[in-house]
Amino acid sequence: MASVYIVEDDVNIREIERYALKNSGFEVMEFERGTDLSDAIRRQKPSLILLDIMLPGEDGLDILLNLRNRRETKDIPVIMVTAKSAEIDKVKGLDMGADDYLTKPFGVMELISRVKALLRRTERMEEERLLNCGCICLDSQRHIVTVQGEECGLTFKEFELLRYLMLNEGIALSRDKIMAQVWGIDYEGESRTVDMHIKTLRQKLGEGGAWIKTVRNIGYMMK
Repeated sequence: MASVYIVEDDVNIREIERYALKNSGFEVMEFERGTDLSDAIRRQKPSLILLDIMLPGEDGLDILLNLRNRRETKDIPVIMVTAKSAEIDKVKGLDMGADDYLTKPFGVMELISRVKALLRRTERMEEERLLNCGCICLDSQRHIVTVQGEECGLTFKEFELLRYLMLNEGIALSRDKIMAQVWGIDYEGESRTVDMHIKTLRQKLGEGGAWIKTVRNIGYMMK
């Protein structure tokens, strides 16, 4: 079950958020200030944070900045919730790392919709960050590929080529599609560029190279 931490000093708004989220199946914890939030995160990270800007003591933007500057909290999804409606305030929050912005007063259905949408997007990004195919594991964030647990050194283009194949596992990809995605549409290389990179990629992957299949008259497929 996904957990949502609410940081809001207005009791009435906090109760509305808690009621709506719990009725939608979320676990909820409430906090009036950033120090209480920090203590709770050290015990357990939430799936998402609803963060008000106007708070006593440390304001929401400062809390957001601290979250994004710490390795263990930088990836927690954050929705800013505030009475400020000026565009500059929204831009500032988003530029500092907020994932979404909700302006008071807001409807309960909008709140739940935004929370669910952000969690879906976060889950999809996580699935794309860690890719597995047979004995091959690719970590997009750390830019590491392992084969049977052993790290495999790849060039940038080899890494991007492998990632594209793994993202489309089971789909036959033409050389033109691979060229457009990995090298860019305007890349002026010879027609065998993809074939050459596939060859070296298979060699470097060792046993894992067998997962890259040649599709006759089309291109390649991860299978």
